[in-house]
Amino acid sequence: MPELRVILRHAGTVLVGQLAVMAFGVADTMIAGRHSPQALATLSLASSIYISIYVALNGLVQALLPVWAELHGAGRQATLGRSVRQALYICAAASLIGIAALCFPAPWLTWTGVPGALWPQVREYLQVLALALVPSLLFRLYSTFNQSLGLPRLVTWLQAGALLVKVPLSATLTFGAGDWSGLGVVGCAWATLAVNSLMLLTGLWLLRTQDIYHPYQLWHRLERPDVAQLRRFLSLGVPAGLTIMVEVTSFTMMALFIARLGEVALASHQIAASMAAVLYMVPLSLGIATSARAGYWMGAGQRTRARQAVHTGLAVAASMALLCAACLGLSRHGIAQAYAKDAAVATAAAGWLSLVAWYHLADALQAVCVFALRCWRVTLSPLLVYTALLWGMGLYGGYLLAYEGLGSWGPTQSVHSFWLTSIVALVLVTALLLVRLEWAMRHKPGN
Repeated sequence: MPELRVILRHAGTVLVGQLAVMAFGVADTMIAGRHSPQALATLSLASSIYISIYVALNGLVQALLPVWAELHGAGRQATLGRSVRQALYICAAASLIGIAALCFPAPWLTWTGVPGALWPQVREYLQVLALALVPSLLFRLYSTFNQSLGLPRLVTWLQAGALLVKVPLSATLTFGAGDWSGLGVVGCAWATLAVNSLMLLTGLWLLRTQDIYHPYQLWHRLERPDVAQLRRFLSLGVPAGLTIMVEVTSFTMMALFIARLGEVALASHQIAASMAAVLYMVPLSLGIATSARAGYWMGAGQRTRARQAVHTGLAVAASMALLCAACLGLSRHGIAQAYAKDAAVATAAAGWLSLVAWYHLADALQAVCVFALRCWRVTLSPLLVYTALLWGMGLYGGYLLAYEGLGSWGPTQSVHSFWLTSIVALVLVTALLLVRLEWAMRHKPGN
């Protein structure tokens, strides 16, 4: 019971912050939907590309959570501080890669057959988000450090407070004020840049002034790159980042392939995708809390308690998934109408939301498994499983079913195909990862 309370408290705090961040995207989706179907389609495409790039780089940083949790559990505070400083080199390299990818999105748009009329606004949106990438990754570093200490509350306060700035700023920059007509949907991107910068600056101020950070000696002079340590970071972070990229792109790239079905299909899918992403915040928060707790116990040399923490996290994730899926299934029509003023978009979205409920049931347990496996330094096998099933069966299978036909089925020309194949793929992923996690906890000693 004490372990359950610790995980729930940590996960609950993280969840509030994650929901605040997700509300950034939900608000932007609703603002774009109220602006025009074309604005919503532009947001859907640009967000899909941005998220596909950002989550891989974000995963590279987030993968350091169990490493720092172990150092915290072992009481090695100065070593933990030095490790955080070394991670700045990882952030710098990741930022350069991400900025280059966001500034030149033509390969993504060409490969997926996005209509040429949408290219200019999508490109403009992504170029603004490229500026937002650096503060976003640095804030993720601050967030991961806090989560490794079991102290996510300051991050949550910052994220919740930033929401109060983000929503009115996005609305004002999109629709304008007074005689000013606004920037259109790209105003949401400028608001994202402003809010990410504000959160980073506030986080730096907290690191400098709060007593809880003093034992870690974070503000010592930055050391030269420690090649051995950076290699260990990359051996854990690169597969973890690629795993998250495969997972998220199997989800976000649906929008790029669905774009050829028209604006109604794309806009309705964006509503369903937005709700799926919101629901994912629950198992994501539980995964973060579970891995932080398991890492702490492993650093303290108590492997049995680490396994107990993982089993507790999985049980809570399963229970919450059932509750969230049921609530979504019952309220899908009201949610769709709240998002879109266009009746055709709202009707289509309500149908996709019923599939999102099933999708979430399969998604919840595998999310916690992936985080827990990192505590035992297992990152390659999840990457292989994700690539084969989420990209192969889920995304490519959906493409075949929608546009070319699959077996005895002819092409459906429907969003439904992508969600259906993704659900089947996620069920298989969950089964395989649960087996892999149980084996690792029983037979792999960890670091």
